[in-house]
Amino acid sequence: MSRRQAGVTTVEFAICGAVVLTMILAVIELSRGMFMIGVLKEGARRGARVATVCPINDPAIAATVNFATLPGFGSSNVVVEYLNGAGTVVANPGGNFASIQAVRVRIVNYQIQLWIPFVSRVFTAPGFTVTLPRESLGVPRQGVVSAC
Repeated sequence: MSRRQAGVTTVEFAICGAVVLTMILAVIELSRGMFMIGVLKEGARRGARVATVCPINDPAIAATVNFATLPGFGSSNVVVEYLNGAGTVVANPGGNFASIQAVRVRIVNYQIQLWIPFVSRVFTAPGFTVTLPRESLGVPRQGVVSAC
């Protein structure tokens, strides 16, 4: 090997190594992002299930949605709506308890940060919505509000 090519293999390895390492970390981060989307979907389902049996606007609903404690997830990302028979939102669910026919739980505006080398990417997760028919809404047959 000539003196002019003494560090060529080191430079080639550094370039190829950086590309390969970036690709490996990108696959890991994209997998983590897909996992977080799956957790959000499952959280919306769990939250809707809890909302059908808990009292109106119970804080346990938002806590159930974030069962995996996602970073940056808060109660502001959870929207609980009570619907009447026509599917429109009941303005005052406490005052119009008898008109509630369904419960809708939505997850909105959750930001997912992917840490891929050389690329900093934040994207908003799609909104997830689950609507279920109401059940007890925290009121058992005896008429006493129960806690969830």
